[in-house]
Amino acid sequence: MVVSVLEEMRIRSLGVIDDAVVELSPGFTAVTGETGAGKTMVVTSLGLLLGGRADPALVRVGAKAAVVEGRIAVDRASPAAVRAEEAGAELDDGTLLVSRTLSAEGRSRAHVGGRGVPVGLLGELADDLVAVHGQTDQQGLLRPARQRAALDRYAGDAVSAPLAKYTDAHRRLRAVAAGLDELTTRARERAQEADLLRFGLDEIAAVEPLPGEDAELAAEAGRLGHAESLASAATAAHAALAGNPEDPEAVDAASLVAGAHRALEAVRSHDPALAALADRAGEIAILLADVAGELAGYASDLDADPRRLAAVEERRAALAHLTRKYGEDAGAVLAWAERSAARLGELEGDDDRIAELTAERDALRDELGALAQQLTDARTEAAERFAEAVTAELAQLAMPHARVSFAIRQNEVADAAAGIEVGGRAVAFGPHGADDVELLLAPHPGAHPRPIAKGASGGELSRVMLAVEVVFAGSDPVPTYLFDEVDAGIGGRAAVEVGRRLARLARTAQVVVVTHLPQVAAFADRHLVVEKTHDGTVTRSGVQAMEGEDRIRELSRMLAGQEDSQLARAHAEELLEAARAGR
Repeated sequence: MVVSVLEEMRIRSLGVIDDAVVELSPGFTAVTGETGAGKTMVVTSLGLLLGGRADPALVRVGAKAAVVEGRIAVDRASPAAVRAEEAGAELDDGTLLVSRTLSAEGRSRAHVGGRGVPVGLLGELADDLVAVHGQTDQQGLLRPARQRAALDRYAGDAVSAPLAKYTDAHRRLRAVAAGLDELTTRARERAQEADLLRFGLDEIAAVEPLPGEDAELAAEAGRLGHAESLASAATAAHAALAGNPEDPEAVDAASLVAGAHRALEAVRSHDPALAALADRAGEIAILLADVAGELAGYASDLDADPRRLAAVEERRAALAHLTRKYGEDAGAVLAWAERSAARLGELEGDDDRIAELTAERDALRDELGALAQQLTDARTEAAERFAEAVTAELAQLAMPHARVSFAIRQNEVADAAAGIEVGGRAVAFGPHGADDVELLLAPHPGAHPRPIAKGASGGELSRVMLAVEVVFAGSDPVPTYLFDEVDAGIGGRAAVEVGRRLARLARTAQVVVVTHLPQVAAFADRHLVVEKTHDGTVTRSGVQAMEGEDRIRELSRMLAGQEDSQLARAHAEELLEAARAGR
């Protein structure tokens, strides 16, 4: 099911094209025209639209800039649509507008969904939208990563099931390795932190502070340091309140208040007001007696022992040492000790945690090794089936002696810890397994298989890619294919087979083909002709859709160079009928 369709391209001031609109549709579209009319500019335009290299020489002489605009119908859930929206593009009712502007000075700008974007984003979208196969521009399956992904899809459940397990195990291994790396690379820092915590906890344990102890000791130190003055003050105050036995003549507060109380008691019955005052005077007398008694006790109990003062100051110094380093008071020091003990427990558990993670890492590496071997076996089996199918296709495309194959290799690593064990060897691995997958071509008997990009000429390469795409039809997610010169160097029956295979590929994807062979064009669902006119000063090219009589006339021109030749017309009608019957 096609989820994205290139609906239209507008090309302005590019090469021989002044201003042309290429309207496309699902299925198979053939683009034809006279040599030099600008057919290849269609491919070039699409290449620019998909982030290809911008050559200012492509700008039409006299123009300031060339502009290519494309309208693509996309599924909002497709990777291309999601990536475009992430970049700020807007989708207009499921349509993505893409444009590329190339100035004559060489500056290039790109827009997607009305938003200016880096040109590189167009290349990212191209991976999920269009595969271009031309003489000078090969994308898609020429990249080993795409070849591996396509082979995996071609293999089906034989690869997808172990690959899902492998991907999950690989993700867990990365997490475990990251945790292990964090523990081991920071081992020195963590050991230093643990030593500091132990030292601090030992210091606190040696002092054994109590909550609020520092405040209590400060008060006791104040008393001990001023014992004599405190005792003198208490004794003097006691004498003032209760009298001094050594000075019977001295007047004291207790005696005076007692006299006042007796005088009021003698007359209290005559006036309630004085009775109340008498009671209050009695209360004062009692209070004075209590205070005097406490002063006497305070003076007798006051400890002036200098040894006790020294002990208190020593204890205070020990506590002050802790509060300078671990907290503002004894309570804060104890809180620091509690937190540090918990942290030290974590740090001291690192060795156990490292052992656990190491065992888990080794188990995951063993699991990955076994799964990677399953992937290699499944890919190897699928690659053999693929090679047979593509080789059979090439035999029908005028390449009867060509052979294709997959090279599935693993790269050994010198450090076993950097790889996984597959087949008794330590090999490099990644998120998709341990295999490097590459498609190879031997174009004729005796030729050494080489990567397809190097083992074929331009025309051969397009046919190889056509054969590959036909075999992979339904497994590769790219919804649009564009072939330029796929029919180079062939004719007759081979050309018919090229057309038939393009039509087969178009059952599941949009296919656009630039061709000069009527046998290929006859299979198209839509036939566009690039026509060039000349008014003496400016050359313009237009793109017209050929239907009915117009299409027969264009096929006649392609067959015999004579649009009105009755023999050519009859042959063109025969081609169309044969194409309809041979799809």
